[in-house]
Amino acid sequence: MDALFKRYEEIKDGDDENLKLALAESISLALLVHTQIEEEIFYPKVRQALGEEGADEVDEALVEHQAAKDLIEKIEAMEPGEELFDARVHVLSEEIRHHVQEEEHEMFPAVQKSGKLDLKALGEQLARRKDALTRELANED
Repeated sequence: MDALFKRYEEIKDGDDENLKLALAESISLALLVHTQIEEEIFYPKVRQALGEEGADEVDEALVEHQAAKDLIEKIEAMEPGEELFDARVHVLSEEIRHHVQEEEHEMFPAVQKSGKLDLKALGEQLARRKDALTRELANED
């Protein structure tokens, strides 16, 4: 994700609008897949493994996901060059970077420390669902 956002941010105003649109679409698809697999698979398992200790973190992550999905919906309804298009993509990148930092520095270490999840099996399950969902969503367009 970070590479897609960086590439988008390197495009100057008025430059290739088609590239901006393609990158925004790639970002949107990747984030929609990511949020869905986390919500379907990862967060329920984290909630179960961490119990009350992790409930607030999972709830906060779900709210952050909804905020990202709301921004994605607005971006998808626009065209590059429209007022606020670039700003919305930029804010989305900031929100996602913040979300990833929290997961990597708070949630993931707590899950590892709990020892209650088979992380290898979980990773494989997430990867399978990601592949299936990516194909499914890509075919909708």
